[in-house]
Amino acid sequence: MKLPVIKHLQRNNEEIKLQHTIEVLESFTEHRSVTEDQMDVVGELITNLCGAVEVHKMIQDGVPEKDAANNFVKKVLGSIDK
Repeated sequence: MKLPVIKHLQRNNEEIKLQHTIEVLESFTEHRSVTEDQMDVVGELITNLCGAVEVHKMIQDGVPEKDAANNFVKKVLGSIDK
C-alpha cells in the first residue's frame, strides 16, 4: 500500500473505473497460470485501487481529501495491528 499511489489513482480516476479495474484484476488472479510473483503484484495493485475507492467515498461524505487519505491509512494500519 502506497499513499502517493492511492492519492494519484483517486485524483485521476472516477470511482466506477477503479471498481471495474479491481474486478478485472480479481478475475485475472483466478486463472490457474498466474504465478505467485504475479499474484503479489496484482495484490498490491488491488490494495491501492481499493484505497482509492475508499478515499473517494470519504470525500463524497464530506471528509477533506488529505484527511480522507490519512484516515484510510490509519484504518489499514489499525487492522494490521489487531
